[in-house]
Amino acid sequence: MFASSYPLLDLFWTMLWIFLFIVWIWLLVAIFSDIFRSHDLGGVAKTLWVIFVFVIPFIGILVYLIARGGSMQERAQASAQDRQKQFDTYIKQTAGSGTSAADELAKLADLKASGAITDAEFEAQKAKVLG
Repeated sequence: MFASSYPLLDLFWTMLWIFLFIVWIWLLVAIFSDIFRSHDLGGVAKTLWVIFVFVIPFIGILVYLIARGGSMQERAQASAQDRQKQFDTYIKQTAGSGTSAADELAKLADLKASGAITDAEFEAQKAKVLG
């Protein structure tokens, strides 16, 4: 039914062009994210790169990859490390001091056993930790 209207070779060519189009879109996204992530480029240079890639897309992508492609990985890695530091800082702030209730109770029991706090103080602090 469909075999006579769309030959197999045409199907392969269509799949190739779709694949190349997806790769081209992926390269555009990677290059634009690198342009805007780059701290060593000023606003005018970023604007010129974006215009160059938009006006002459294939040549613009090739020239960008030749001129700045070597340091794209370094900028991506620095950005990932920065995001990881921010995430770690957030987790540390959210988690608090990192001591659990059991640790606090053990410290209180040690203080009570050494006589540094009374039974009433121990019970009050224990209620705070558990409450």
